[in-house]
Amino acid sequence: MKKFRKVLDGLSSSSPGGVASPSCGSAAGTPTAHAPTPQDIHVQETLVSENFQICKTVRHGFPYQPTCLAFDPVQKILAIGSRTGGIRILGRPGVDCYSQHESGAAVLQLQFLINEGALVTACADDTLHLWNLRQRRPAILHSLKFNRERITFCHLPFQSKWLYVGTERGNTHIVNIESFVLSGYVIMWNKAIELATKAHPGPVVHLSDSPKDEGKLLIGFESGTVVQWDLRAKKVDFRIYYDEAIHSVSWHHEGKQFMCSHSDGSLTMWNLRNTARPIQITYPHGKILKDGRKESCKPILKVEYKTSRNSSEPYVIFSGGLSYDKSGGRRPTLTIMHGKAITVLEMDHPIVEFLVLCDTPYSNEVQDPYAVVVLLEKDFIVVDLTQSNFPIFENPYPMDIHESPVTCTAYFAECPPDIIPILYSIGAKQKKTGYSHKEWPVSGGTWTLGSQTYPEIIVTGHADGTVKFWDASAITLQMLYKLKTSKVFEKPKVGEGRAGELVEEDPYAVQMVSWCPHSRLFCVVGISAHVILYRFSKHDANTQIVSLEVRLQFDSEDVISPSEAENNPCFSDPSSHSPQPPGSPGSGTQDSLPCLKVKNRPVRMPPGYQAELVVQLQWVDGEPPQQITSLDINSAYGLLAFGNCNGLTVVDFLQKTILMCMGTLDLYGAADPYQRLTRSPRKNRQSTSDFCMRGLSHFYSDSKKRIRTSYQSLTELSDNQVSMDMERSKSPTSVPYLHYDPRSMPEPVASLRASHCSPVFYLLDNVKGPGRKLSLPTDLKTDLDHVNGHCTSPTSQPCSVGKPRITGVPEGPRLTRRGPGRPPFRKAQSAACMEISLPVSSHTEESRENSFSRSRSSSVSSIDRDTKESVTTLQFGESYGRKGDALPTACLWVGTSLGVVLLLPISIPTEEEERMEEPITMGPSGTVLMLKGSVLRFAFLDCGGALIQSPYEVWRDPNGPEDPDRPRRRKLVNFSPSSSQEACSDGHLAVVCSEKQAKVILMPTQAVLFTHNITESSFLLRADVVSVCNSVCLACFCANGHIMTLSLPSLRPLMDINYLPLTDLRIARTFVFTNGGQALYLSSPTEIQRLTYSQEMTDNLQDMLGELFTPIETPEAQNKGFLKGFFGGNAQTFDREELFGEAAAGKASRSLAQHIPGPMGLENMKTAAGGVVGDLARARIALDQRGERLGELEERTALMMNSAETFSTHAHQVMLKQKDKKWYQL
Repeated sequence: MKKFRKVLDGLSSSSPGGVASPSCGSAAGTPTAHAPTPQDIHVQETLVSENFQICKTVRHGFPYQPTCLAFDPVQKILAIGSRTGGIRILGRPGVDCYSQHESGAAVLQLQFLINEGALVTACADDTLHLWNLRQRRPAILHSLKFNRERITFCHLPFQSKWLYVGTERGNTHIVNIESFVLSGYVIMWNKAIELATKAHPGPVVHLSDSPKDEGKLLIGFESGTVVQWDLRAKKVDFRIYYDEAIHSVSWHHEGKQFMCSHSDGSLTMWNLRNTARPIQITYPHGKILKDGRKESCKPILKVEYKTSRNSSEPYVIFSGGLSYDKSGGRRPTLTIMHGKAITVLEMDHPIVEFLVLCDTPYSNEVQDPYAVVVLLEKDFIVVDLTQSNFPIFENPYPMDIHESPVTCTAYFAECPPDIIPILYSIGAKQKKTGYSHKEWPVSGGTWTLGSQTYPEIIVTGHADGTVKFWDASAITLQMLYKLKTSKVFEKPKVGEGRAGELVEEDPYAVQMVSWCPHSRLFCVVGISAHVILYRFSKHDANTQIVSLEVRLQFDSEDVISPSEAENNPCFSDPSSHSPQPPGSPGSGTQDSLPCLKVKNRPVRMPPGYQAELVVQLQWVDGEPPQQITSLDINSAYGLLAFGNCNGLTVVDFLQKTILMCMGTLDLYGAADPYQRLTRSPRKNRQSTSDFCMRGLSHFYSDSKKRIRTSYQSLTELSDNQVSMDMERSKSPTSVPYLHYDPRSMPEPVASLRASHCSPVFYLLDNVKGPGRKLSLPTDLKTDLDHVNGHCTSPTSQPCSVGKPRITGVPEGPRLTRRGPGRPPFRKAQSAACMEISLPVSSHTEESRENSFSRSRSSSVSSIDRDTKESVTTLQFGESYGRKGDALPTACLWVGTSLGVVLLLPISIPTEEEERMEEPITMGPSGTVLMLKGSVLRFAFLDCGGALIQSPYEVWRDPNGPEDPDRPRRRKLVNFSPSSSQEACSDGHLAVVCSEKQAKVILMPTQAVLFTHNITESSFLLRADVVSVCNSVCLACFCANGHIMTLSLPSLRPLMDINYLPLTDLRIARTFVFTNGGQALYLSSPTEIQRLTYSQEMTDNLQDMLGELFTPIETPEAQNKGFLKGFFGGNAQTFDREELFGEAAAGKASRSLAQHIPGPMGLENMKTAAGGVVGDLARARIALDQRGERLGELEERTALMMNSAETFSTHAHQVMLKQKDKKWYQL
């Protein structure tokens, strides 16, 4: 069977459709005498399968959907739990660890074993987990699953091995931390309350031991009942009943009084001498009304009662408690009461939890708080309590990645070493001021710069038009520089502007970026069909931004009636279809206008990236422009190219002119490999732009347009299933790039386009649920029909530079527009339509998981194949535009959604003076190559297998001071293929990868040397040619979750790992590979997950990660003096082992909880731990085991002694009994 496949591959390689069009003459399958063969290319491939291994490295950003918080005051590390079962442990910068519960259950509570290097987590599935933090990658040692009760609260006293666990039934259980088994000691709820009480007290909401006496346990029930339980006597000391529900309790350090927060917004103070009534009731934010009633307030969810050495007044810190009348327009608050001073800190997001950081870990000492850690739903701040104005600390972690939803990502490894310091120096001026001058309080752990570090930069584009540059070197992430693209445009007035009709909330959303670190040119594509070119400068400037407007809208999908079809064939005389001028009947008021208005005055630009050129697509016939799907820029050529589903535009950004504006079909010339026939008018439909832009806008108006959903759409689009609201998908953050190509999908099956050219995700795919049909308004159904609009042949349209038209560009044909009352014709539903149930659909809904694994037909002979194809990828480089070329020249490689590869040779003047004055000539060469599926990536290798970089211009400051003696000239670096031709004659290798297959082609003969069908049942989302281990390979990310690498140039499979069991849409549009065997994707709306596919980096990862645990001596308790000790001020200690141990309390019921040994148990820690911390951990474990054995030996010795004494006693009694008896009495 394998031989037969090889024969078929050979036949397909020799066919004209597999390599070149018939117009190109003899293809590579029939080589001439001089055409090289695979045997002539001798490339020593060094990569093998052992060089590759998938491993997650580090996760950056704010923990998504946080739930709880914990802090170790001795180790000074902080842990955050999330709703998805994740744990983030943070220390000093560089110490950042992410761990995940396999169950995925939400983390309800976290408890550090203070200064012990361990953490206890309580999850929503009623399971307790013990994590070992004495290793760089934390692991679970033990788990305890409760079967009959639900966990509501946990408390672990300092330096105790017994964990108190409160449940929903009101019972309190005790767990041994070392063995992780339940004690037989249980505090039942019916024993805690009075027998006369008929009502159940509710779940346990608080547990704490008295600072004065550790043998007293304070239990708070939700109903308002508070009980102090004497652990020794097993009875209640006192009971407190209050009418309002309790949310939290906080002790005074002396243990004589405590404070409770309640659901009515009140704080109550209780003294242990008189528990009949509270000694103080306060409503911090409630006033007494004129009629004597108290103002109703929101609940105070948590209160902290802390004392200070420097002041006799305690700190009372709480969240919530605002009056309902005032809180309507106010944000969530944290209140700090210190004496008579009340400070209210307003937060941008709801408060999840807060902790007060104190100097001492002992609860019976003066707490002396110095900071408050506040965990918000979408932010994390630390407030400095030592200063009167309570400033916040500057956060050293990258917690603001999601400040505006991330819409695209780019990853650059092995950058020029000087780029990071320059960006940092410029970005330092953008930082906010007013932070606390003290050191960041979360300073635990240790981290050192690894030996294998090189400059890495991550670029993120956001929904508000901002672009952020991040320093990603040495697995850390630090903000370098922030660029706001919206400053290029005028602010649209409310109710005006064309952008409002397209994307009401986010007209500047970044769609894709292109960056050349060497020349420091930066290009941004926006959601409103605009391209912005930036140059980097160390000096500020006051310049005019040049604006170009392009008419790239080809009306090839207009709906015509059957009678019109007979008289108007698709290929009609262009003269009979001249475009209407703006303002003429039938043309919209927005024709020939862009979506946004560029500032037409000189703009002052600070140092950094400064806008030089803006290119915008125009409205045509009342229809908005199609979104841009591909982009490339080359500083050496001075050219910028971008394309969409209508065609290709090439811009000379040095001369600020448009070189080319052509429809995709015009790029073929006479080399069109398809026979595009005139079709029945029943197959024709309206333009796809109706759905891409105007249709979506109408759809959003049918929903609730007034609701701001920019963050919600990105945050919950892929995470909420059936309950997803339709209006949350309105902003371009949810449909940032609706790039659609009906021609590549003759069958109505779902697909996802390549993330590099348009990291798309479907709106309709997310609003559906299993077995759910969505009823749509009539106008929306019409707009959905436009998605798979039937296309006729698009041809060139005039383009504009500013307002005037460019001469020399032919006018294109235009068909008669459909009247407002004429319904469009339908045909089989396209991919997006199939994701939602419409009346005409013949396919049932499928789950979102299947939308990534459906096969798509790559046949090009379908009679119903649409003629419209998108430009999916572009690449400038030195190559051979025609077979007969002897020397490489500048070329533009164009890949389309039909798998077609086109080459456009470019003639560029060599002299700098001529380059700025003489025009550049370029045009189609007739060279056409074919692949299956949409083209994703181009790359070029020399005949020795080395990667050929694109030529670039060395950076020079455009605003720097000029030297009259040395005129400024452009310095170009050219990587010509002919400069490294030692392995073979003139030529180079071109690597072309599509959604289905990859090919390596020898240029200029265009012989296909190697072909590999990557996938049949799925399709690729991302493909990059990267350098790994001093060699190159092709890295691919498939829609079914597989990550694959192929050798180059032989395309030999090296790795194929099912990395993601379910690929969601966010990952699909943000996944990107880079050099050095690294990759990243957006794992949640707020987090970036980095991973490596290199075995070398996996082996060295332990040395790159930070240590969470450092050996620190536990601080000693303060000596309170003779008088306080004499009058009972010292805390009373007691032996918990005597009360809770198996000897005294017995064993707990086996059905109550189940012990689950962790995969990294004590017996496996010898191999898991490493370094000094591992040695300490092993020594401690050995000591513990030795102690346990000595204890067992001591117990056995005691038993033997008792047995010996018993035997001696019995022997003595027998001797005395028989002593006076005669021999005959025996």
